[in-house]
Amino acid sequence: MTAGGCVQTEHFDDLIIGSGEGGKYLAWHLARGGSRTAVIERKLIGGSCPNTNCLPSKSEIWSAEVAHLARHAGQYGTTTGTVSVDMARVLARKREMVSGLVAMHLDLFRQSGARLIMGDARFVSPKTVEVALNDGGVATFTGDRVFINVGTHAIIPAIPGLAAAAPMTNIELLELDRLPQHLFVLGGGYVGLEMAQAYRRFGSEVTILESGPHIAGREDADVADEITRSLRDEAITIHSNCKVTGVDGRSGDNVAVQSDLGVIKGSDILVAAGRTPNTNGIGLNLAGVELDGRGYITVNDRLETTAPDTWAIGECAGSEQFTHVSFDDFRIIRDNLAGGSRSKKGRLIPYCMFTDPQLGRVGLSETEAKSLGIAVRVAKLPIAAVPRTRTTSETKGFMKVLVGADDRIVGFAMIGADAGDVMATVQTAMLANIPYQVLREAIFAHPTMTEGLGPLLSRLES
Repeated sequence: MTAGGCVQTEHFDDLIIGSGEGGKYLAWHLARGGSRTAVIERKLIGGSCPNTNCLPSKSEIWSAEVAHLARHAGQYGTTTGTVSVDMARVLARKREMVSGLVAMHLDLFRQSGARLIMGDARFVSPKTVEVALNDGGVATFTGDRVFINVGTHAIIPAIPGLAAAAPMTNIELLELDRLPQHLFVLGGGYVGLEMAQAYRRFGSEVTILESGPHIAGREDADVADEITRSLRDEAITIHSNCKVTGVDGRSGDNVAVQSDLGVIKGSDILVAAGRTPNTNGIGLNLAGVELDGRGYITVNDRLETTAPDTWAIGECAGSEQFTHVSFDDFRIIRDNLAGGSRSKKGRLIPYCMFTDPQLGRVGLSETEAKSLGIAVRVAKLPIAAVPRTRTTSETKGFMKVLVGADDRIVGFAMIGADAGDVMATVQTAMLANIPYQVLREAIFAHPTMTEGLGPLLSRLES
């Protein structure tokens, strides 16, 4: 503050609110180009991906995979003793990874010249934010250009007794140093399914409660059915079309979940029922930034908001909730600031769920093609038909491809080992707009999972 008690204002060429994937890459890019750039971050340096979401969850999923393999080592000719899981060590491994990632991000901020300001930002007028600094005090910052990258947070549904039960989101679950005796998972989307399987493999009893007709609700029914079978094979209980009407008790102790199926008792609750943007209460109306009916920032295809010289990036702008999409948002803004005409319209976005077997999908599903009136030919191949699976005994799942009238691939889904990597091959072919016959005739290394694309695509003509 000044001697008269007024808050000093500091001005930057570019001001970025939030250090998530798109925001941090934009900050580093602009600062390296000579812009005086600042990033205001409330808590998580580098955003949720390296701290609480993507990478931490995959760290624990891999720990669970190791436990699962150790328990089944005898199937591969390796003799082991009793297998137990040390959740304190699982947590320590995850924290070590996160600490390393945060240190890496701090180095990148220093190297780029972008200034990182830790505090809670709120707009007080267009292109002007007031920040309650984490180390005390208040400061005001302005920018010639402003970029909003504030992300989303998990929804706690308005179910009687649920909030009072102090349920976990993925953030709290990934900080456990103990093993839940019986974990309820409210929601059968990507986060819920990944964590359900991981904690079952750690040793918890797990029950998934899904309000929709099937888990993995964005997927075709055959895909969801295959995932359901795989999870049930591991003794995970799945209740679809389940309406939770109330919760008693406290997560971490004893809880009773009331639903149209009756009352089920357990020890812990994980809520994985979707996310909502972090746009409430940060003064966006004072900045001239409009929101849609769900609270997401209204943007055009260039990610420009309704306020001049103000952009939004990532999940808060309604972009698909993936780190790789936020990174592409950065590329759109970067190129357009340089005079380009890049747009988010028509992006080919890949999906990957890190269950075992993995799910990889890109382009249209059968359900989407039908709803859009797009005629497609469909071919499926059991994963067991791919020679690689005979060497690993990972024979669950299938590949499915959708081809349009012009012989171009319009969609692909795979449940199986290395599905994300195989999907990337198909995605590349789709981006290149090549007919499926080119991919069908390609020489893929043997024995790999990608080799299965040849026989899959050959089935279009049988």
